[in-house]
Amino acid sequence: MTAELIRQVRLLDPVTQSDRVADVLLVDGVIQSVEAEIRDYPQDTQIRDGAGLILGTGLVDLYSHSGEPGHEERETIDSLAAAAIAGGFTRLTLLPDTRPAVDNPATVAWFQSQCQKFAVPKIQTWGALTLGVKGEQMTELAELAESGIAGFTDGQPIQNMTLLRRLLEYGEGLAHPIALWCCDRSLTGNGVVREGAESLRLGLPGSPDYSETAPLAALLECVATIGTPVHIMRVSTARGVELIRHAKAAGLPVTASTTWMHLILNIEAVHSYDPSLHIEPPLGNPIDQAALLEGIRSGVLDAIAIDHSPYTYEEKTVAFAESPPGAIGLELALPLLWQELVATEKLAALTLWQALSTNPARLLNQTPSTLQAGQPAECVLFDPNESWEVNSRSLKSRSTNTSWLNQTLQGRVLQVWGGKL
Repeated sequence: MTAELIRQVRLLDPVTQSDRVADVLLVDGVIQSVEAEIRDYPQDTQIRDGAGLILGTGLVDLYSHSGEPGHEERETIDSLAAAAIAGGFTRLTLLPDTRPAVDNPATVAWFQSQCQKFAVPKIQTWGALTLGVKGEQMTELAELAESGIAGFTDGQPIQNMTLLRRLLEYGEGLAHPIALWCCDRSLTGNGVVREGAESLRLGLPGSPDYSETAPLAALLECVATIGTPVHIMRVSTARGVELIRHAKAAGLPVTASTTWMHLILNIEAVHSYDPSLHIEPPLGNPIDQAALLEGIRSGVLDAIAIDHSPYTYEEKTVAFAESPPGAIGLELALPLLWQELVATEKLAALTLWQALSTNPARLLNQTPSTLQAGQPAECVLFDPNESWEVNSRSLKSRSTNTSWLNQTLQGRVLQVWGGKL
């Protein structure tokens, strides 16, 4: 028997809307007791002082990229799992844009065979909507739905609206989440930053906000007619938040997420021309950043995704506009979000945790973890005050494409429990 007692730790449980200080006893992967003070516990219990620490439900990532198969030099499933644990994530959902793409049951089975060795994190993959995630031909949706996927997405924008309509019609009865990224490539052009006054100052080609909102408006019209629930990925504009707010108010079955970097940075950070700040969609203007934060605060945006996108040093060490878009984030998101948003009182701790844990699980049709007696101990212990340096030695990811490289961060995950996932 393994027993652990954490004394006077701050609990964050969005399921019960609990933010309080208590003692927590964990025995053999199960939460045995949660009390103001626990005096009765097994003789060989390991006791930890939880003062100043946070015990929260395990974090859940909606979508991130795996290098394996096809680009193991960027990230393997093993390194991805290690990065997830280091960042407090007990569940990880991978996008299907690997090589080969996850567009058939055989590839899903391969992923499952590679991931079943991990008790934690629990790793699932999205199934592709189109063959090779090329946006041209529909996959066998019904077969994929029975193969154990988390849901359907390409992780890439689908440009053909007729195909998108058909996907929504076929997907209506499959009882799996469908996630879509609204981006019109013909409007984006060669843009690498958000269009506006700052893009002119930077001398970089801009991508207009309507490259997101025009296809988003069209998608919402389709949803209003067809009725298939959809999740809108990577919302990055103030106008996008407004459209989703109106859609939800009208009763449309839509949910939405933004990424962690869009909440704490905007285009002004690009003045460094760091290629790790070249992400897609691009960092917004300050008004976009403010709207996204308000969207999380109000619930218009349901979740915060990590969208972990590893690239090698050679791939990213080029001019900003020539670099592939993407940055790592599994190990960085929680400490940076906490310091930038919670410590500054821009966002309540419970709201942040809900957007990183409970809501993503529900969007994936999963039962969210909770810190209640008798429940599996799927939780994370976080020290918001411990400092650490971000470098190739401290990171578990194989890649180091982050603008925080060689900087000192405050906030670190101390331990993760997987429970009986």
